[in-house]
Amino acid sequence: MENLISLVNRIQRACTALGDYGEESALPTLWDSLPSIAVVGGQSSGKSSVLESVVGKDFLPRGSGIVTRRPLVLQLHRIEEGREYAEFLHLPRKKFTDFALVRKEIQDETDRETGRSKQISSVPIHLSIYSPNVVNLTLVDLPGLTKVAVDGQSESIVADIENMVRSYIEKPNCIILAISPANQDLATSDAIKISREVDPKGERTFGVLTKIDLMDKGTDAVDILEGKTYRLQFPWFGVVNRSQADINKNVDMIAARRREREYFSSSPDYKHLAHRMGSEYLGKMLSKHLESVIKSRIPGIQSLVSKTIAELEAELSRLGKPVATDTGGKLYMIMEICRGFDQIYKEHLDGVRPGGDKIYNVFDNQLPAALKRLQFDKQLSMENVKKLITEADGYQPHLIAPEQGYRRLIESSLVSIRGPAEASVDAVHAILKELINKAIRETVELRQYPSLRVEVGNAAIDSLERMREESRKATLKLVDMECSYLTVDFFRKLPQDVEKAEIRLIPFLTDTTIRT
Repeated sequence: MENLISLVNRIQRACTALGDYGEESALPTLWDSLPSIAVVGGQSSGKSSVLESVVGKDFLPRGSGIVTRRPLVLQLHRIEEGREYAEFLHLPRKKFTDFALVRKEIQDETDRETGRSKQISSVPIHLSIYSPNVVNLTLVDLPGLTKVAVDGQSESIVADIENMVRSYIEKPNCIILAISPANQDLATSDAIKISREVDPKGERTFGVLTKIDLMDKGTDAVDILEGKTYRLQFPWFGVVNRSQADINKNVDMIAARRREREYFSSSPDYKHLAHRMGSEYLGKMLSKHLESVIKSRIPGIQSLVSKTIAELEAELSRLGKPVATDTGGKLYMIMEICRGFDQIYKEHLDGVRPGGDKIYNVFDNQLPAALKRLQFDKQLSMENVKKLITEADGYQPHLIAPEQGYRRLIESSLVSIRGPAEASVDAVHAILKELINKAIRETVELRQYPSLRVEVGNAAIDSLERMREESRKATLKLVDMECSYLTVDFFRKLPQDVEKAEIRLIPFLTDTTIRT
């Protein structure tokens, strides 16, 4: 199970390197889905001392005012043996074995981001500590909550810090470590106040009481530690940090932990709670709880990672392959893209992709409908028929249909088909032009090269225009061929009865033109 925390640590480092650290991140943030422990407390609440006690090292900047001005992502890695060391994400190949230099680097890196002003920044510092004396744990140390701005700070600093803290602890995957000093009224605790607002049921909050040894004589924190004064879902922890005098004297952390254990075990007020008091116990319980939370969140994390990978792969696919540098490679790439466009265009024509069926609609519906709208009844009226026959053959009896007259009559009717035929060519041309635009949009590789996309489109349209003229000429020739090919058998079928000619001739010619 310890590997789970290490895995999340690696993912968090990757998120930080990619600029994904939750607040104001433009990415579909993975950081927000990773369980973490945010350390919240007011200024001078003992927050830094608690973290140093859990780590067992002096490494955090100290001083008056707002010392922590950027979130510090602190990842603890337990190693079996070897010398303790620390690494910063922004200095990946440098190991710090002197923790005084770790403190200095935190200060310097803060100044690099904020300048030497006293302003704050939401960009985190990422620190990993490897030691046999720690448990696997990830903590996010946030700037201490304050009520007033000091010299050199903007008036908005109070709200800015609170907003930054909220951006971390309001996330459902965040575990809140609320630090409150025992020598102050819990009702005035900044940490408890803000944690209650985002976690009213106390389901994600661990309460930590510091400075228990500094309480006024005759008072104690038993009711708070037993959960009677302010109840949370998890037990309260009490810690005894080093005093400022101990810090000034560089009292060893191991000795400080021993004195802490002795305090709780020997105190008549807290003796019955000594087994779950102290910074060592706090670190172990937080590590255990973090492991269980990570385990419960693994399916969701896997799902988000898979979704993010799919989105990024789709984006890479949209961007296309790397561009070749040599002329031959570029030519080959252009030819491959054009082949892809050609294949998609053919699929539209063959019915694999939609759109090609509109061409069949032109011949199956549009052209026949246009032919039926031609006014053959006027062209083939009995008066017009008699006139054409008389003009062509004169007034004389015929044993068979007057060929010359009927030929002229039929030719004049078939010529009217030229209009619908040309309209069909234009309709098919418009459909093919639309399919070219569709194929260009659907050719993924062309999206990466706008200029090539324009050139391919222009070349295809130009070719289509040339074919349009050729198709128009070929279509009109087909109509002319029908006018020139009237067989003897055709005339034998013409009606001999003059009275029935008008009735029979019109549907006959109409059916002939449609077949043509």
